[in-house]
Amino acid sequence: MASSTALSPSPHDQPTELSSQYDTPLGLTHSTMQALKDRIKLHYDLASDYYLSLWGEHIHHGYWPTPESEATRSKEEAQVSLIKLLLELSRVPKNSTVLDVGCGIGGTSRYLAANYGCTVTGITISPKQVEIANRLTKAAREVESKQVDERSPTEVLESSDVDGFVKLGKGKVRFIELDAEKMGTFFSEKESHFDAVWISEALSHFPNKTLFFENAVQVLQPSGKLVLADWFKAEDLDESTFLVDIKPIEDGMLLPPLCTQKGYVELAKQAGLSVFAEPKDISQEVRKTWDISWKLVQNPSLWAFAFTQGRDGIAFLQSFRAMRRGYANGSFRYAVMAFEK
Repeated sequence: MASSTALSPSPHDQPTELSSQYDTPLGLTHSTMQALKDRIKLHYDLASDYYLSLWGEHIHHGYWPTPESEATRSKEEAQVSLIKLLLELSRVPKNSTVLDVGCGIGGTSRYLAANYGCTVTGITISPKQVEIANRLTKAAREVESKQVDERSPTEVLESSDVDGFVKLGKGKVRFIELDAEKMGTFFSEKESHFDAVWISEALSHFPNKTLFFENAVQVLQPSGKLVLADWFKAEDLDESTFLVDIKPIEDGMLLPPLCTQKGYVELAKQAGLSVFAEPKDISQEVRKTWDISWKLVQNPSLWAFAFTQGRDGIAFLQSFRAMRRGYANGSFRYAVMAFEK
């Protein structure tokens, strides 16, 4: 059982002078799951430009597997390292068709298209994220075209095909505003099936995780892979540790109740998937993400903006401390895994 003895203040739990000005209690319970979904959509519509300015095009953890990499690798390099780890784990081949679920502003989608020749469809519940993803993709395409001197800027603007895909490298990518709970029906009606479903740090937001695994099976080709990275609570937490460490994360990060890693494996098997790569816990190799993030948000204008968004905006920033505390105490976990149809 996870211990509750490590709950005294630590360097990972100390507020800054700035954050103390916006102190708010964390640990409230979400009213309904539909209300939570609406708040998640609004959050990403409002905050995605800030995500881009703070984290860059990849809105997910970085991976520092060695002390040397932790000392020398930038957060952007570490974020790409996480993508490479997932590819290594899942053995998704080059030139695959990929559904990137909860694609954010499209960083992973573009990486898989440009570097691995994949045909990638990214879906997100946020129209603002689709707008930003398309803008960044257009910019990447223009840079690529100038580098190889293939076509003029005018032609670049018209480089999407009839299905909305934009060519990047040897692959191509498109972005669709779509609630992931509807992806099974949406792509089945279009007779679209994928070699891989990719979901990185998005499933923890989904109220109905059982439905997600069922939908993944529905849209995968036979022998297709489900590639997954996510946040988890540790096994067998006592109530005190849960309330102090996990509940503030669920509140501030707009999460329904967090699952354990075993919980995801059970849901995948129930949906008809087999385990291709057992969960690999990389909590200690990604925790630096939140040390960097906490430093990045020490910006008065960012907190002032968050304040204008009401409690959710401030609770989100305050929950960075809870993330750091959870990693330090071992109650909050991060893992990657892969399944096969």
